[in-house]
Amino acid sequence: MTDVVDQALALWGFDGATCRLIAERENRVFRVDHHGKAYALRLHRAGYRTDAELWSELQWVAELGRGGLNVPAPVPSAAGKVLHIVEGIQIDVLTWLSGAPVGETGKPLQTNDRIGLFHKIGQEMARMHMISDAWTLPEGFTRCQWDRAGLVGDAPVWGRFWENPTLSDDQRSMFQSLRDSLQSDLSRLEGKSDYGLIHADLVRENVLADGGELQLIDFDDAGFGFRLFDLATTLLKNRSEPDYQALKQALVTGYLSIREIDLAALDLFLLARAVTYVGWIIPRMDEAGSEARNARFIDIATDLAHEYLARMGSPRDGRNGDAAS
Repeated sequence: MTDVVDQALALWGFDGATCRLIAERENRVFRVDHHGKAYALRLHRAGYRTDAELWSELQWVAELGRGGLNVPAPVPSAAGKVLHIVEGIQIDVLTWLSGAPVGETGKPLQTNDRIGLFHKIGQEMARMHMISDAWTLPEGFTRCQWDRAGLVGDAPVWGRFWENPTLSDDQRSMFQSLRDSLQSDLSRLEGKSDYGLIHADLVRENVLADGGELQLIDFDDAGFGFRLFDLATTLLKNRSEPDYQALKQALVTGYLSIREIDLAALDLFLLARAVTYVGWIIPRMDEAGSEARNARFIDIATDLAHEYLARMGSPRDGRNGDAAS
């Protein structure tokens, strides 16, 4: 891997740069310091995204930056390309943003102005959607679809959650029934609900604060989807906060101060987002900490499923045919 990094540094003309590994999740991300400037060198997870999808991501991020959002900017190589393949590994470089994550998933939120933070996140999310809607997509642009098929179809973006191998028989039955309910509910929204390019992963780690400014990073899972999915993703990871309802209201109020959106199906997308994690973890069961994360994902999705099916008046909650309470 060191040889691949060295080749990448040479392609971008980073001779004599210092380079250190910062993160290893979907991608391996290195911080590169060169001539007083910092960059993020990304070595992408094999098979996760096609070359066309990565090129499209970089085009979109560049457009968001031109529209005034604080996002990483793609850095062309010495050959003028924003994406290179080195020994079969997809590599790109982004400008390094100076902010720090506003929090960490699974830990209590620590910030002085919690309401103000979520209001700003809502505003930035709305601006992102507005810039995206005004943009004419370049030829060849392609990203994943967080639509009905991408969420609960035969081949969802993040996997067949109802086939998670750790589910009990009762849980499997519940998730299969839940999938049917989501199929039906989402089909009624197709062509009617606000849909377009979304970040799809605006969790705490991907929102940076630098003074009074917010910065958005990690567009790996960005694609086309329901705009409520973006709101739901941010909210889902904060359900355990004692002031969750106030944070939810702040996020929504911030969004609506910039852009209109119909919130009627927000609870549906909270549930749809929760089940995606039950699928996402399936190919990652051998990673450190996966057992605890898997159990947490299943518990959260189950709780939301019971709440949602109860509101819908449905008996299909996997508990002997009785409606959830």
